[in-house]
Amino acid sequence: MFAASQTHLAFAIDWLYNNAMVTKILSVGGSIIAPDKPDVEFLNSFIATARAWLNAEQGRRLIFVSGGGAPARVYQTAYRDVLGKSGGKIQDDEADWIGIMATRLNAELLKACCGELCRDDVVSDPTADISFTGKILVASGWKPGFSTDNDAVLLAEKFGADTVVNLSNIEKVYTDDPRSNPDAKPIDTICWKDFRKIVGDTWVPGKNVPFDPIASKKAAALSLTVICASGKNIANIWNILDGKDFIGTKIAD
Repeated sequence: MFAASQTHLAFAIDWLYNNAMVTKILSVGGSIIAPDKPDVEFLNSFIATARAWLNAEQGRRLIFVSGGGAPARVYQTAYRDVLGKSGGKIQDDEADWIGIMATRLNAELLKACCGELCRDDVVSDPTADISFTGKILVASGWKPGFSTDNDAVLLAEKFGADTVVNLSNIEKVYTDDPRSNPDAKPIDTICWKDFRKIVGDTWVPGKNVPFDPIASKKAAALSLTVICASGKNIANIWNILDGKDFIGTKIAD
């Protein structure tokens, strides 16, 4: 009985603390962390902006979820090419693990760049008990079956965030791939039902979509808002964090 009471008390304290904090989730695409090698200029500007935003008001904290980006896709393509030439059977789980390792390398770089702002180890399982003692927490990929977008959604649920900001190398979601369809139109706002028609329901390792299908299903069920925007536009990121007008696509019901 005493142990159960202690557990309930600890849960209540965690709940009160999480709800007293303003927690923002930034899913940072690997394509902007390290498009072909680490982008030092971006990392400097991004961390400086995060530091300034955190210091502007008490009770703020940030969670960065690192993607694998181009390095992940390069290694996944190599895996598929080797197996294709040798006649071996390509396993989606193996391709996913390759991508996950790329997210972990990028996450360790992000954590190191955050310095004293990030006191805790990189999170590799968003469902585990997580220590969040600093102002920034950094997470990487978890396991096969989805991208780090899904990890970001699970962390939003755990820490009481109502929005996930998905930063990549695209400014907005389009009705189709603008690289192959010149008639594709940018989208400012879209509901989850219509967005899920664009991305589908199935995850393929290395799939390049604005927000992955598994994460989209979970985010819709939680009534989360997801904002897709360019990670290179640092001033725009500040506007998003501050709830001001921004350039990007808002996905919400």
